[in-house]
Amino acid sequence: MFFVWMCVIIFFLILILLINKYRRMYLSEKFKKSSISVKYGKFLEQYIPWIKEIFPHSPQKFRFIGEPIDGILFDDDEILFMEFKTGSSKLTERQKRIKKLVKEKKIGWKEIKIG
Repeated sequence: MFFVWMCVIIFFLILILLINKYRRMYLSEKFKKSSISVKYGKFLEQYIPWIKEIFPHSPQKFRFIGEPIDGILFDDDEILFMEFKTGSSKLTERQKRIKKLVKEKKIGWKEIKIG
């Protein structure tokens, strides 16, 4: 009887070890995939203004910021706050607040004079 219980205990220990190893591998792969997609997005957003099929404005009038929005377009008759998204990515909560402020026209101008 003792031998049977030892086998059962050893079996469950091996099972637990295998589950933990699989879980670590899964999380590692998931992290790598999300990391690659974030890097791809950061890389791509800097070049979108130069892709004529995607960006219908002059790239010379676009200023890349990167955070919290990708950039601002200073066109002749308008100023646009711009955010580029790839795949299924969505606006962050901070970006949603900025969008709301822009839509509500809560934008100002401040000039700071030095000297």
